[in-house]
Amino acid sequence: MQLTPPLAIDAKQLSKSFPGSTNSQTATEISLFNDLNLQINTGESVAIIGPSGTGKSTLLSLLACLDTPTSGSVTLAGVDLNALAQEQKAAWRAKNISFVFQSFHLLPELTALENTQLPLDIQGDKNSEKQAKKWLQAVGLEPRVNHFPAQLSGGEQQRVAIARAFVTQPTLLFADEPTGNLDTNTGDKIIELLFDFSAKTQATLVLITHDEHLANRCDRIFKLADGQLIEAIK
Repeated sequence: MQLTPPLAIDAKQLSKSFPGSTNSQTATEISLFNDLNLQINTGESVAIIGPSGTGKSTLLSLLACLDTPTSGSVTLAGVDLNALAQEQKAAWRAKNISFVFQSFHLLPELTALENTQLPLDIQGDKNSEKQAKKWLQAVGLEPRVNHFPAQLSGGEQQRVAIARAFVTQPTLLFADEPTGNLDTNTGDKIIELLFDFSAKTQATLVLITHDEHLANRCDRIFKLADGQLIEAIK
């Protein structure tokens, strides 16, 4: 009998709220959303769209277990990370999760090669440089491995970020507006890299975007608005 693999992401009844303004008589609370449910299969690509300020980035942080929900639960590949000790949680994330951000988040004092191999260095991988060079070659940056972020264009910096994201061979990839700081042509190339690498590595891809073209490349699209997460019909 073949066992069904666990969902890549299983979020149940997620709620997130923040303290608001207070005075001597009342305390207000800002609620982004309540009782959201989202199930994502292994290897699936999902886009989360919606107006600015609705909590998309917060939801992404909750799904990646970087933040703790006010209520509800998230399991990743059947693992409840919030039930783990902090050290175990960090180790699981380092091995299984990678991120691509709109603002790249490269360390300015490190070269493209050093930025890319950093996640493997943290894990103590003795082949980090070799693996980093392989992924930089895959994104077309072999001639630029010794350049610092300030010496690279926005598109090149995002390609370094993608190489860094995939160098650990993650099972889950989260992307927050990965093409937001790029022109259309460069953004299209970044989209191709993301989906090509995700397909080759079978990584589950969850991304936030305002880019309709990017969203439509995903298997499913969800819209977050007015505290509700609703699957869009493609």
